[in-house]
Amino acid sequence: MESLLAYINWDVNPEILPGILPVRWYGLLFSLGFFIGTWIMAKIFVRENRPESDADAILIYMVAATIIGARLGHVFFYQPDYYLTHPIEIIQIWKGGLASHGGAIGIIVALYFYAKNRPDQPWLWILDRIVIPVALAGCFIRFGNLMNSEIIGKATDVPWAFIFERAYVEDPMTPRHPAQLYESLTYLCIFFILGAIYKKEGPKLPQGRLFGLFLVLVFGMRFVWEFFKENQVAFEANMELNMGQWLSIPAVLAGLFFIWRSTTPAAAPPPYPEVNPNEGKKK
Repeated sequence: MESLLAYINWDVNPEILPGILPVRWYGLLFSLGFFIGTWIMAKIFVRENRPESDADAILIYMVAATIIGARLGHVFFYQPDYYLTHPIEIIQIWKGGLASHGGAIGIIVALYFYAKNRPDQPWLWILDRIVIPVALAGCFIRFGNLMNSEIIGKATDVPWAFIFERAYVEDPMTPRHPAQLYESLTYLCIFFILGAIYKKEGPKLPQGRLFGLFLVLVFGMRFVWEFFKENQVAFEANMELNMGQWLSIPAVLAGLFFIWRSTTPAAAPPPYPEVNPNEGKKK
C-alpha cells in the first residue's frame, strides 16, 4: 500500500465550536435540510396555487416523522435485542442510532395523515413534491455523517481514500472509502434530477411518478454504496447482503410500481385549484 501521505487525513472535530458551544456539524446540517426544504415547498405551493403557509405545517410533520421513524427504524431493524432489554434508551436519540429506511417510512405515513385533511393535496401529490427537498436533506445528512467520522467505508488504496482518525474502529489509520461522501454527492445529483423534472412538468406531473423515481434512485444507489461500507452492527457479518441492502430492495420495487402506476389513468394530476395564490401567504 502506498504511503499514508498519499491519502486524505480526516481529523475534523464534529463540534463547530469545540469547548465553547457543543453544537455539532451534523445537527446544523440536519436542521438546514429541514429549513431549506420548507422554503422549497413554499415555492412549489405558490406555483400551484396552494396555501404557502401549509409548508410550515409540513415542516412539523416532517420533523416529527423523520426523528421518530428513523429512531424506531434503528431500534427494530438493527438492534431490537438490545433495546428490548434497555427500553428507556429508545428515547435517548442524542446517543446516536438513526436509520434512514425508518425515516422514509415515517415520512410516508405522516404525510398520509397530513393529506387526509387536505383534499387539494392528495397523498401522492404531496409525496411527489416533498421528495425533491428530501433528496437534498439526504445530501446534508450524509455530509453530516462525514463530519462525525461515522458510517465509514471499507479499507481501500484508491488515491481519494480517507483516513478517519476519529472513527471508533480498531484501525483508524487504515485508508477507507469515503462512503458518506459517495452517498451525499449521489443524493445531490438526485435532487437536481427530480427538480429538473418538476420544473418541466409542474402541475401536469402524473401522481406518483417523482415519488417512484425517488425510491428507485435513492434506494437503488443506497444498495450499491452499501458494498463500500463497513457493517453497522455485528450480525451483518454473516449476511450476504447487509440490512441496508435488504431494506432497499422492497423500496426499489415499490418505486417501480409507482412509476408504472404513473402511466395509468389513475395517476392523473388533481384539478388545478382556482384560489388566490396569496391566500394563506406568510406574513
